[in-house]
Amino acid sequence: MTSPSPDEVTQLLLDWSNGDKAALDRLMPLVYEELRRLAHHYMGRERPGHTLQTTAIVNEAYLQLIDQKSVQWQNRAHFFGIAAHLMRRVLAGYARSRRYAKRGGGARQVSLEEAMIVSEERVADMVALDDALNALAEIDERKSQIVEMRFFGGMSVEETAEVLKVSQDTVMRDWRLAKAWLWRELSSHK
Repeated sequence: MTSPSPDEVTQLLLDWSNGDKAALDRLMPLVYEELRRLAHHYMGRERPGHTLQTTAIVNEAYLQLIDQKSVQWQNRAHFFGIAAHLMRRVLAGYARSRRYAKRGGGARQVSLEEAMIVSEERVADMVALDDALNALAEIDERKSQIVEMRFFGGMSVEETAEVLKVSQDTVMRDWRLAKAWLWRELSSHK
């Protein structure tokens, strides 16, 4: 199957936003592989033997995406930006439930660089990173969104700029500042 054009996906998103339920049925097969790629990207950062599967992340994100009633979809990049956010929430929720169940809630804080390394403490790492991103969002939501889209969603600078309606230079500047802020935040809690 050939990749759908961004315009085709955007039109289906707009139709779906305008109440065309059939547009969603036509849209999902077109974006499913990209959603799986995003989920696979997320899972690549998880520890070996992680019990949450790529398909489960896609399915949970799909359920949350179709429940988005008030979103006025702008384009393909906007859709995948929200999908990346939802997948991060699925993984963070899963990690939190595992942490509370197995470790009694004592999360270890880690740096962004450490969070990228596969280790046995991945559950705590994911929770710490999620907490830090939530704290960053309270200070500067755009920087938090950039980290989410770039780090978790694997989105390019161009795609991130398109979703946020800012220049690529702004994305790069915010990306550098956000990484520095997260590194400092995660390092201070070790």
